[in-house]
Amino acid sequence: MMQTEILQKPLKGCPNFPREIKLNNHNDSSLMIDDTDTGNDTDRRINPTTNGPVSKDVITDEMVRNKAFRWCQDSIGGAWLHLTSEKDLQIEPVGGGMSNYLYLITLPKGKHSSRGEPEQVLLRIYGQISKSTLDFLVHNSVVFALLAERKLGPKPYGMYHDGRIEEFIKAKPLKPEDLCKPEVMVMVAEKLAQFHSLDMPLCKKPRWFKSLVRGWIRDIQNNLDSNSVTMSRLQEKCPLFNMDTEFNELLKMANDLNCPIVFCHNDLQGGNILLADKATPQTPRMTIIDWEYGHYNYRGFDLGNHFNEWMFDYTMTDKPGFSFVCSNFPSKEKQFQFFKTYLKASGKEEMTPTDLVNIYIETNTLALHSHFTWGVWAMVQAQTSSIDFDYSIPGPPIDYSEYALTRFDSYFKLKKCLPQIIAESNS
Repeated sequence: MMQTEILQKPLKGCPNFPREIKLNNHNDSSLMIDDTDTGNDTDRRINPTTNGPVSKDVITDEMVRNKAFRWCQDSIGGAWLHLTSEKDLQIEPVGGGMSNYLYLITLPKGKHSSRGEPEQVLLRIYGQISKSTLDFLVHNSVVFALLAERKLGPKPYGMYHDGRIEEFIKAKPLKPEDLCKPEVMVMVAEKLAQFHSLDMPLCKKPRWFKSLVRGWIRDIQNNLDSNSVTMSRLQEKCPLFNMDTEFNELLKMANDLNCPIVFCHNDLQGGNILLADKATPQTPRMTIIDWEYGHYNYRGFDLGNHFNEWMFDYTMTDKPGFSFVCSNFPSKEKQFQFFKTYLKASGKEEMTPTDLVNIYIETNTLALHSHFTWGVWAMVQAQTSSIDFDYSIPGPPIDYSEYALTRFDSYFKLKKCLPQIIAESNS
């Protein structure tokens, strides 16, 4: 039996529910969610208990089969409705999930679609960090549904409080070595420009970095032992490291840049970019998936984060479960190639050298924020999650402590050389 344990921390105080969800004729969407920052740092975890002992969610093969069976019958119907046993389902773990558990669900042999319903779907079970707040769940579902409605993402078949059933796109995720290929760079730049131009019925303030990362920092401060291996190694590498101080510096840095605020993916790594052999009338050749962190944010964060991901490979089967190659970060020349495509796709037919320099500075500055964000995220994951980066491949789980240290080490190295990068941006 496959068994995974997810540690679930107790609540502190009452959950802070979304302030307002209302119908609104906003462009082509009928749903408006107001997630305006209230400035309240109250812990908003969804857990019916308060101040109780640490509990564990145990995910077994039986539970996965039960969810797949019930959800597919309830949400899809057709041939799925005629299955008599959950054991009939073909279930295969899908790699690439960093915050969720992913499974490919297929009708048994001999069973076929009766009224056009899909014969294969993707089952997504939320990990602890993805279901930790009600705001997060509501926002995630709204974004996913809106992108699907606009033919920009997988189709939803059923949404539930702890996961969903969605369209399975037959395409391969990009490998780290694919990201630097000229053809791929052009497609990714054009896709980013397309998404950055969307007008989504969401809060237009860049509160994603401010609120989400601050909440994660609070989690770490409240729950992580200061003598833990992660903190000890972090303090050893960076004796003067103070999360609050660094976070406040980053907020000021972002505000001073005055860069555009756009709808961002915020997690555009190769595993979230699917590339098919060719486009079809139903599916474009490239599809961006996994929008759980999709929010309005600083444009440079999305660009800098994507370039940071050129350095990481999450498909490793040996410890620590990932590899990091600093030299894979794109050169200034490659970045400028990317920016030219991006700006042109954004509607800027004529661009000056100043335009390229400005977005270069913006991107490399906010790459700092990306390293900091995922360093903090990894420390939270180390406490709450047992999800492997690619658990479809037998091997050790990801060492989240090592990942956090790699991110923070990259953060401080970039911070040290950033003045030189900016000074040489015009050369």
